[in-house]
Amino acid sequence: MNWNKNNNDNNPWGSGGSNNPWGSGDNGSNRNDFEDSIKKARDRFGRFKFGGRRNFSIFFIIAILLWLATGFYRVEPDEQGVELLFGKWSGQTTQPGLHYFFPTPIGQTITPKVEVIRKINVGFRSASDLGFSSNSNSERKVIEESLMLTGDQNIADVAFTVLFKIKDAGNFLFKLRNPELTVKDMAESVVREVVGQRDLQFLLTEGRQEVEQVVRNELQIVLDSYESGVFVQSVQLQSVDPPDQVIDAFDEVQRARQDKERLVNEANTYLNRIVPNARGEAAKLVEAATAYKEQVVKQAEGVAQNFIDVYNSYKDAKEVTKRRIYLETLREVLEGKNKIILDDTGNGQGVVPYLPLNELKKSGSN
Repeated sequence: MNWNKNNNDNNPWGSGGSNNPWGSGDNGSNRNDFEDSIKKARDRFGRFKFGGRRNFSIFFIIAILLWLATGFYRVEPDEQGVELLFGKWSGQTTQPGLHYFFPTPIGQTITPKVEVIRKINVGFRSASDLGFSSNSNSERKVIEESLMLTGDQNIADVAFTVLFKIKDAGNFLFKLRNPELTVKDMAESVVREVVGQRDLQFLLTEGRQEVEQVVRNELQIVLDSYESGVFVQSVQLQSVDPPDQVIDAFDEVQRARQDKERLVNEANTYLNRIVPNARGEAAKLVEAATAYKEQVVKQAEGVAQNFIDVYNSYKDAKEVTKRRIYLETLREVLEGKNKIILDDTGNGQGVVPYLPLNELKKSGSN
């Protein structure tokens, strides 16, 4: 392409004029500076040798820095960092955040999940334990784990689940050879001890929550003594039943107990209905007796006071009092009665023998 028709050389920028893209100035000088810079860079690069001592030191230092930079690691919020020095746990467990440790192969860092709830079944195996789909409901009893002796010399079929998570990742990974097997064995041992101290009937009825809490506390104490790094979240009793060989007889006993409880409840209901009525009747009788007592006492006090008044009157006027008492007595005796008065003063003669006194009395009443 011809940049400048008036210019006969091959300079694409021309020798001057308005066609120079760099503007006005000494175009030849700018061209020479640019070519000199390229030439100097090519000469320096040509003199650079990878095998030189100085260059090898630079590469070695850069490699060392890059290797040291690989020692940075991040611990997520649901993880803990375990630092290994030459494959041995250094005793350091790091918390979530950015940390630094010796890079590989001197050091190694493991970051296990510590917030994941882990589950161990004792006395039975669920579908997931047997390798089936989690949607399956198939279970299998493990008799050698579930049969336990109770405090009243009975046998109970106990199946339970232990839920736990990692409390200290370092202890969990390096203080125990098989942490999950240890948790399982310790849980079975503690449950056998607790069940052996309680009666079967208590375990089957109201004792489930108490047993779960006691087992959880005792199991945590044992695991802490082993420095297992395990936190026991809960222990759940899945089933507490008598053995299959005697379950029919046990069901009969349970039904008898239920009938007993039903009859006792009915008797208590009757008792609660009858006793208040009886207490009301008793209170009523007591109140009536108290009123009668007060009435009799008042009457006796009145009669006594009347006697005292009469006696005092008698002492003051004996004849008058005698006559008044005599007349009052006659009035009380003779008042309102049919009476026949016989006068005994007739020269010693009595009543006419054939006088019909009864008929006279009847006619008089009519």
